[in-house]
Amino acid sequence: MTLCARWSLLILAALLPPLAHALDKVDPYICPTKTQGSGLECFLEAIPQTYTMCRHIKHIEVIEFGLGGAQEGNHGAKTESCIEKHKLSMTRPYQAALREAARNKDEVVGVRKLYDTWLESLGKLAPATGESDEGYRTRVSIPYGEFNTQIAKIRELDVKPTVAAAKTTESKPAARPAAKPKAAPAKSDAPKQ
Repeated sequence: MTLCARWSLLILAALLPPLAHALDKVDPYICPTKTQGSGLECFLEAIPQTYTMCRHIKHIEVIEFGLGGAQEGNHGAKTESCIEKHKLSMTRPYQAALREAARNKDEVVGVRKLYDTWLESLGKLAPATGESDEGYRTRVSIPYGEFNTQIAKIRELDVKPTVAAAKTTESKPAARPAAKPKAAPAKSDAPKQ
């Protein structure tokens, strides 16, 4: 390769954008510390983060319109908009988490269960008829415990394959060197007597 061709390749490589990362388009607002790291870690950070955002919006609606009026007419529109927005914003982290967890069936099940719990919790942000203020606040705080429990289980499953693989490589006996094949006896050109 000529010197000119090498320089051309170097310049071209420098000008091309880096390869896209699976999480390049994730809003740092939903996973502020994990946008460039693991898709699984971003997803695990985004679950309580996005729930909190929508919970705060619903809390503002409750303050403005009261428990009974927070869902009347258009009063719940801000919360519904928040939920729809975060369903969309969670698509990339969720898909990245599923891809990374694919090596472990239990981890995939855990990621899906956490996502379903998150969706269910968002759907229950509206105050129930006749619910007290204290009862409502307690009820919308409960999902955090469930999120933390499920996240801890997923992280444990994410670490297990690495630990198990390390143990199996440590416990294997060292391989014996391959035996050298024996050389065939040399034939001589001299006639047999």
